[in-house]
Amino acid sequence: MASTVVALGRVYATESVLAAVSLEELQRCIARHQVGDWGAVEPEDQVANDRAVREGSRILSAYDCSHGVRIWIITEADRSSTTLLLPKEY
Repeated sequence: MASTVVALGRVYATESVLAAVSLEELQRCIARHQVGDWGAVEPEDQVANDRAVREGSRILSAYDCSHGVRIWIITEADRSSTTLLLPKEY
């Protein structure tokens, strides 16, 4: 979705994700999430995210980072906040 810009609200990150991934890499993932590059989610989840942008529901992206670490980025439906976390923390 080329024209997507997701409002992030306040951005939070868990201690675990901050310990596992560099700030630079987290910033790149946030930038991808914000423009509609949903990363490593299944095709049906990509479609759901595109719909969520239009209809105002929750968005979840997944990115594979250095050292085999996967992170999730979740933006709440009301766009008040975005959280970066490890999948096991959900």
